[in-house]
Amino acid sequence: MHLSEVFTFFSYFLLLVLVVTISYHKQKTDTDFIIGNRSLNFWLTALSAHGSDMSQWLFMAYPALIFATGIFNIWLAIGLVFFMFLNWQFVAPRLRMGTEKTESLTLNTFFEKRFQDPSGSIRIASALLTLLFYAFYISAGLVAFGFLIKSLFGFSYFIGISFGLFLVVSYVFLGGYVTVAWIDLVQGIFLLAVILIIPIYLLIDLGGLTRIYYLMEQKRLATSLLPNLNIKTLFDILMISCGWGLGYFGQPHIVTRFMGIKNVKEMNKAKYLGLTWQTLALCGATLFGLIGILIFPRGLYNEELITLEVVKATLPPFFSGLILCAIIAAATNVMAAQILVSASSITEDLYKRIFHQKSSEKELLWASRFSVLFMGLIAFLVAFFQNSSIYSLVLYAWSGLGASFGPLLLFSLYWEKVTKSAALAGILTGGLSAALWPLIAEWYEIPIPSMIVGFILSSLAIYSITSLSQKEEVRK
Repeated sequence: MHLSEVFTFFSYFLLLVLVVTISYHKQKTDTDFIIGNRSLNFWLTALSAHGSDMSQWLFMAYPALIFATGIFNIWLAIGLVFFMFLNWQFVAPRLRMGTEKTESLTLNTFFEKRFQDPSGSIRIASALLTLLFYAFYISAGLVAFGFLIKSLFGFSYFIGISFGLFLVVSYVFLGGYVTVAWIDLVQGIFLLAVILIIPIYLLIDLGGLTRIYYLMEQKRLATSLLPNLNIKTLFDILMISCGWGLGYFGQPHIVTRFMGIKNVKEMNKAKYLGLTWQTLALCGATLFGLIGILIFPRGLYNEELITLEVVKATLPPFFSGLILCAIIAAATNVMAAQILVSASSITEDLYKRIFHQKSSEKELLWASRFSVLFMGLIAFLVAFFQNSSIYSLVLYAWSGLGASFGPLLLFSLYWEKVTKSAALAGILTGGLSAALWPLIAEWYEIPIPSMIVGFILSSLAIYSITSLSQKEEVRK
């Protein structure tokens, strides 16, 4: 452990404390806490949406994938950028206006009001699936904390995940939506600088891509985005791109960022700013994975530490501290957004809907804050047992959320005829199929991601049940 690493780390921590302290007294109601009273400018909206997307996965899981497999899996990044563009283009403006019109603070509330469900079945089913998958998603961030603190400072894994829980829960508990958005902005600029400047410098210093390409050939890693035009290759590209990209339509922690912008006319500016940030960040992460092939030709014990290990092996300790802060920035961005969405769901969709529909604003504000603590503890228990990699945890949760809510969100925005029963069936079909498909696919060795299976089955359920309902109405 070096003094410069410790100094860099705690300077970053103090910056977060400052932002939280400034914003704490601005949270007066649950609307302020959950959605920032729809007051964000396009800068905050763009970098908050993308900062809430690119988690520790950007610095750890994705570079590890490139490090282990080569260039072909860059299709994953291409798919993410393409589908996020579609998300900004076709979901963001309509969702922002629709949630304001229905006075909805969460995605689940919007579904309930959109389909006029007084029973609350849609809202409760949505809330339960949200909490299930976010428990795994948030735990992935805590696992990252455990690995990083153990690798850099030598502390135990338990101390690492405990510190991660304390850090994120503290500033979400005190600050809420606006605090998370401002921290996303500050950290988004910081981590983009780190993930771009360091690998570009190292690539130049180490002699460019030629040596890396030679080593990739020696190790029989993929050296081309399009090695051939075989049906299998094209099928693999489709599975890689859509297996992640389709999930954007159903991620509550991302789409709720669209709901907070003040002026819908500025959504276009937010779109191009956010996509530029995302593209540059993914390019930097790709470079880290490729550089790792050159620095560690014999591999690593934990490939998900590739970014940190590359910097430790090539640069002074101060830069290790910077990388640690950048990874923590990425992890806390997403964990904070996810805990906030989970807490909002507990408060709005369960506590308020079932138990206290006439609660005061102060009571709901504190219910939101204590929901933050509850969700953090659940994720901590999942992370404590450390049964899966960061990549697999994120993929499982991403697929579950995307398949549960993505198809229904698109149908609800673009097809007026969708029925209440079809909406409920779509949520349950998508969520349960995405949750169970990994077991089936592993058993029968089926190379189709759970995201695609869940998305298709959910869409079919919504369409077929709505169509049947229309035919019954015609007969009557």
